[in-house]
Amino acid sequence: MEGDKMSVIVLAGMIGAGKSTYTTFISEEFKSKAFYEQVVENPILENFYADPQRWAFSLQIFFLNTRFRSIKQALVHRHNVLDRSIYEDALFTKINYEEGNMSEAEMILYTDLLDNMMEELQDIPKKAPDLLIYLRGSLDTHLERIKKRGRPFEQVEGNSGLLDYYTKLHSRYDDWFNAYDKSPTLVIDIDSVDLEREEDRIKVMKEIKNALKTHSI
Repeated sequence: MEGDKMSVIVLAGMIGAGKSTYTTFISEEFKSKAFYEQVVENPILENFYADPQRWAFSLQIFFLNTRFRSIKQALVHRHNVLDRSIYEDALFTKINYEEGNMSEAEMILYTDLLDNMMEELQDIPKKAPDLLIYLRGSLDTHLERIKKRGRPFEQVEGNSGLLDYYTKLHSRYDDWFNAYDKSPTLVIDIDSVDLEREEDRIKVMKEIKNALKTHSI
């Protein structure tokens, strides 16, 4: 990212894809600002995992609000990377609705709020990211990474309902990505790429730079 042109990169992918790791890596390489999803500071997330029917709507509103704030800041900032963006948010909400964790009235309210927020983004001179990077992998890879990072409330052992939730979410991500049309995209296969290996870091950065160059960013 040379010169004064503002560039916005967003990461996308299921829980456990490594979005925060990639965000740190990319932001350090490009000396850009990193925007991270609120997990540690999230007062609702752990409650959601314990009782999704009670907390799903509150969690989705929390994430919608924080992601809207982040994308607004990102679209007027110089160079930056977001580890998850508002563009994925509706997928999580729709699945929670389908699973019976949200009422129809809550889904309608959420959708109306999201539509209003997306309309407001159209008033910002820079209306969308320059590149979305989809971290795509098998369900087993995601589950292994969830286990490795060790957040107790995310673990599937003894929680068949949570495994079902992850399985359904994973099965829907390709459809979400194929329908995404806000910006150019790049897919990284996380089954075969490990940022702990220097050769993979070099390969990934080359792919990102090539994608930015291809789209004249």
